[in-house]
Amino acid sequence: MAIASTKQRVVSARRSLPRTEARDAYLFLLPWILGFLIFTAGPMIASIALVFMDWPVIAPPTFAGLSNLQQLAKDPLFFIVLGNTFFYVFIYVPLALIVALTMAIALNVKLRGVNVYRVLFYLPSQMPVIASAMLWIWIFNPDFGLANVALTALHLPPQKWLLDPNLSKPCLILMGLWGAGSGMVIFLAGLQGIPEALHEAASIDGASIPRRFFAITLPLLTPVIFFQLIIGIIGTFTAGFTQAFVMTGGGPNHSSLLYVLYLYQNAFQYFHMGYASTLAWVLALVIMAFTAIQFRLARQWVYYEGDLK
Repeated sequence: MAIASTKQRVVSARRSLPRTEARDAYLFLLPWILGFLIFTAGPMIASIALVFMDWPVIAPPTFAGLSNLQQLAKDPLFFIVLGNTFFYVFIYVPLALIVALTMAIALNVKLRGVNVYRVLFYLPSQMPVIASAMLWIWIFNPDFGLANVALTALHLPPQKWLLDPNLSKPCLILMGLWGAGSGMVIFLAGLQGIPEALHEAASIDGASIPRRFFAITLPLLTPVIFFQLIIGIIGTFTAGFTQAFVMTGGGPNHSSLLYVLYLYQNAFQYFHMGYASTLAWVLALVIMAFTAIQFRLARQWVYYEGDLK
């Protein structure tokens, strides 16, 4: 009887152990769950409701039906802003990938002091955005900026840079490339994860350095490139606010008015919170659409080590 009772207690303890572990896990997760529900899920649900509301912030919200969506279709600035943002994303993201990959390849060498150069190339990405924006305002100053000093030294005409509607967005893109060091670190990790034996075998077979890069390095880097592409598209669609707000204010002639800056203006300058929520959800849908397209296309160009023939 004593043995049977002991076995029963052991079985009961084993059955209660998963429940105890699950309870403890949820207790440890409770702060994060509460934070997510209060500060993320809650505002998201509220913003969905605000899409159908007219809320000038200083007065209670009132139901407006589809008027915010109708305003979106009639707003000429919306399409200008969307075009500016698409230009910024589709030019900046490929350039950022190329620059980061080039820096990673250049610094993926075993030389004395290479870590110092890696730190130097990485540091600009950690510079505060406001400080970086102020620095670039000085560089692009049409009167005494470093950019025009360089053009004058090359006997080229000076430019208005941020004051020129045709150059304002390229200036913002150039400033964004200043922080390509963060992408460089990820590419550097990907390069160092490629088995050296593959390069040695290809070298023995007589493959040149460019051939080894396009046949081995680049295919094995495609998962890293895909990750950088997804993160870059999502981040760039929602980035650029600080640069545009500080450097140009969206001008001249709305040429640098990016989506997030326009959303901010509607929410906190014009107090059209319902319309701003509509803009936010349109941006979310655009980002989800582009992300889904990239995941769909990834099957055709992303390769892993086991996929190489």
